[in-house]
Amino acid sequence: QVQLVESGGGLVQAGGSLRLSCAASGRTFSNYDMGWFRQAPGKEREFVAAISRSAGSTYYADSVKGRFTISRDNAKNTVYLQMHSLKPEDTAVYYCAADLAWKFSLGTTMKDYDYWGQGTQVTVSS
Repeated sequence: QVQLVESGGGLVQAGGSLRLSCAASGRTFSNYDMGWFRQAPGKEREFVAAISRSAGSTYYADSVKGRFTISRDNAKNTVYLQMHSLKPEDTAVYYCAADLAWKFSLGTTMKDYDYWGQGTQVTVSS
C-alpha cells in the first residue's frame, strides 16, 4: 500500500506560480515512478507530468511543457510540481499518482498508476 497526500494548491492570478507537493508513505519511495494528473470540471482526468524513480527521466504533456517542472526528493519521500506562467485553463484538481511496476518508459495514462492521492485544487483567475 502507498498513501499519497497532495498539498500546495490554491487561487492564483494568471501568469503566477504555484508549487504542488505530494508526500508518499507506505513503501520505499525510490522504488516507483511518480506522475501528476489533473481534472477540470466536466472533463476527463489528463496526464500532466511524470518522473522516474531515480529522477533521471521526466516527461510532460505538451500543454505544460516549458511551464511546469516535476521533481522529487527521495530522501523526503516527496514529489513536486512547480508551475509557472499559469493560465486559466490550468484550473483543475491536481492528483499525484504512483506507478509501482518496472517499465522501460514513464506512464502517461491513468491505468499505468496504482495509487492516487485525494487531489488538490488549483484555480487560476484571469
